[in-house]
Amino acid sequence: MKKNRKKTLSVFLLAMMNVAIILSLRGLPLMAKTERSLIFYLVFALIIFLIPTALVSAELASGWPEEGGVFRWVSEAFGEKTGFTAIWLQWVQNIFWYPTVLAFAAGALAYLFLAPELAMNPLYNIAVILIIYWGSTLVNLRGMKASGFLTSFGVLLGTILPGVFIIGLGIFWWLSGESLSLDLSTPFIPDFGDLSNLTFLAGIILLFAGMEVNAVHVLDVKNPRKSFPRAIFLSVFIIFILFFLGSLSVALVVPEEQISLTAGIMQAFDHFLKLFHMEWLLPVLGLLVAFGTIGGVAAWIVGPSKGIFATSKQGMIPPFLAHSNKKGVPSNILILQGIVVTIISLIYLVEPTVSSAFFLLTDLTVILYLIMYILLFTAAIRLRYKHPEVKRVYQVPGGNFGMWLVAGIGILGASFAIFVGFFPPAQLPFKHPEFFVGFLGFGVTMSLLLPQFICGMRKPSWKRKAKEIENAK
Repeated sequence: MKKNRKKTLSVFLLAMMNVAIILSLRGLPLMAKTERSLIFYLVFALIIFLIPTALVSAELASGWPEEGGVFRWVSEAFGEKTGFTAIWLQWVQNIFWYPTVLAFAAGALAYLFLAPELAMNPLYNIAVILIIYWGSTLVNLRGMKASGFLTSFGVLLGTILPGVFIIGLGIFWWLSGESLSLDLSTPFIPDFGDLSNLTFLAGIILLFAGMEVNAVHVLDVKNPRKSFPRAIFLSVFIIFILFFLGSLSVALVVPEEQISLTAGIMQAFDHFLKLFHMEWLLPVLGLLVAFGTIGGVAAWIVGPSKGIFATSKQGMIPPFLAHSNKKGVPSNILILQGIVVTIISLIYLVEPTVSSAFFLLTDLTVILYLIMYILLFTAAIRLRYKHPEVKRVYQVPGGNFGMWLVAGIGILGASFAIFVGFFPPAQLPFKHPEFFVGFLGFGVTMSLLLPQFICGMRKPSWKRKAKEIENAK
């Protein structure tokens, strides 16, 4: 580790960075559909998933700061083959995520076009998904400076501003005594006897994924043993409040059975603005929400791709994927990724509604991501015993028992979410539940088998050719 690394982050700044990477408006309609049970789902996701992920990732990042990342951490514990599986899952889950988050953008843009009914049209959604995705890919191929500009303005104008606005409108609606669409007779704790009522838990957990990305900043705070947990709990509190108030605002004005998972936030804005005779503002908000989503996608398109691209140095992927353009962007991986995203987007033509297709892809995304997190938690436990000599600037408190407790909670929470994720949710129309389960089973099986197949094809020449490509630049 570099001893002269400057401690530049305060507890508050690190907490805000965590909030920025987690907070997203796309999850508000999903949580609003759970009605009064949303408090249970939020608390469960925070305690069982978000906090363990943040603490465990911080220890791994502080122990292996120079080469950090999921591939390195899992490889240190279980070898390169398992490490490659972990980084593969982190990459491939994003491929299924893009058609969901961009469908959310399509729902917002429908209100910009003053045609809300388009949000329910599969062909419209597919067209918007592909136009935005390939446009964002072209921006990323021009280098990180271009995508960074889009991302920064997207977060500010398309996430924070509309998020604060909808919470303010929701509070005013509540205080004004207007009629409420929220069914106050629904239970706070869902019925565990019917697992179809718990399926939304998987989708909600996905909203809290990604905290491991900021774990590398554990070395940038003073007194990390105390400061890092404080930053975590501060960010958890802020995330809880914003998600709770935002989803509650949607639930107050849109009946549960009418909430669209892709356009729910715009439905809520529509109700609010009609009360205040400000309908003219709806297209503007549609543009801002879509812009925020596009900015987020621009940030994610190249990030996970670079993770899988980095394994080329160890000869883990075929040489044709080891190519990057003059800007250092893994161009061949991005193009391959775009082709797969295009094919996956056709699922919107198969499912009976846009919301059901949206959730199906969301469910597969979170299951793949949670398998990666199980490998991450298991690796953290393993490394406590395999490499006790490695100095960790930050350690999960409580010694080995503390690590078993925190990582164990994460493993159990992720495993439970994966299990219930295979049950079609009662709140959405799935004409063929067997297709729901079969699609998830096939997607998970192929996503786990492909990295094993690639590793089985691995040749010594891959590493040599990757090095030749790098030296030729």
